[in-house]
Amino acid sequence: MTAPVFILLLFVGVPIGFVLSLAAMLFIVESGNLILLESFPRRLFSSLDNSGLVAIPLFILIGEVMNSAGITTRLVRLAAAFVGAVRGGLAHVNLLANMFVASILGSATAQIAMMSQVMVPEMERAGYDRGYAAGITAYGGLLGPIIPPSIVFVVYAVLAQVAVSDMLVAGIIPGLMLTGLFLVTVALLGAWQGFPRGERLGWAARLGALRAALPMLLIPVVIVGTILAGFGSPTEAAALGALVSILIGMFYTRTLRLRDFPAILMRSGLNSALVLFLVAAAGVFSWVLTFAQVPQAAARWIQEIATTPMAFMLLVLVALLIVGTVIDGIPGLIMTVPILLPIATDVYGIHPVHFGVVVSINLILGLLSPPVGIGLHVAASVTGTNALRVFWATLPFFFISVLVLILLALVPQLSMAFL
Repeated sequence: MTAPVFILLLFVGVPIGFVLSLAAMLFIVESGNLILLESFPRRLFSSLDNSGLVAIPLFILIGEVMNSAGITTRLVRLAAAFVGAVRGGLAHVNLLANMFVASILGSATAQIAMMSQVMVPEMERAGYDRGYAAGITAYGGLLGPIIPPSIVFVVYAVLAQVAVSDMLVAGIIPGLMLTGLFLVTVALLGAWQGFPRGERLGWAARLGALRAALPMLLIPVVIVGTILAGFGSPTEAAALGALVSILIGMFYTRTLRLRDFPAILMRSGLNSALVLFLVAAAGVFSWVLTFAQVPQAAARWIQEIATTPMAFMLLVLVALLIVGTVIDGIPGLIMTVPILLPIATDVYGIHPVHFGVVVSINLILGLLSPPVGIGLHVAASVTGTNALRVFWATLPFFFISVLVLILLALVPQLSMAFL
């Protein structure tokens, strides 16, 4: 009874946090152990009893401050100053600007929505197809949850009980790999399809753009540097990043005013509450799954199909890509990690950080895959085009992403190099 109700609620559009909580309660009632209902509220709260989760509202706050302080515009100008004159220059600018923003924002859908408004009109005016412009922006947004800071990695770290700093550092090489291969793909497509060139700037203009954006680049340096150097935890690094972004907005760009803070804090609080409620619901759902011995049953079934760690990882890639097409990244993590992680670590001996990088990127790629593809729909709706048109226009980037995902799954050193 629980499984059909779970699937029905999911497909009629009930928010995933409520689906997880209601499914857990229904299972408890069905099992006859009604005394477990007394522990239900405590489990909800204990799921949030982790200091690493404080990083989530801080990262979200950084994104909101960045939007209000004009930081994004200066990062785009910086990218345009150095690569705008090559063939397909604005597409290169789009990807590099997304990489800069990803190192600050850490959220795919927010990044896609924001960058679509900034970049797609510029690319269309320069002669690019709107579907391609929206698609390249969407794939640039794929970098958001991979390059530190990453809300998705923080949530996984809490679910898997691994160090948040290890997960954030593990995303550096995968993020740079994707960025580099995307840029190569843009160059090849630009030469083949004759993409327009942008304006070539002199070194004085380039240095001016660098000087204008240099303080903004301090934000990711402070966040990642604090973690790598061991000066503070990811939560403390996020707090420093938020402080630096506020100081830049108030005293450098001078576009951030005290009157803006109530709205910024309100938006940050609402978005943080959505994510944290999902984490709380995941804690209860995981508790119920363990009680029902679902991971053990799944392990026995998977072992019959996948006899080696490599076969298991490839099976996971296919399964999670399908899950990611219909469920957003964080809810997808919450639903699958409690089942798959014990199998990966206990049965196949896969390191939880390596597994987390692969699973997170796998589910995020689903944001850009039909039939649902939330990221595609965000880019399409913001730019007034069709989601399927966006997908077909950027199909090479989908294949590149899948290739990187397979490499990450089969070569653990790519995610574990800095650990």
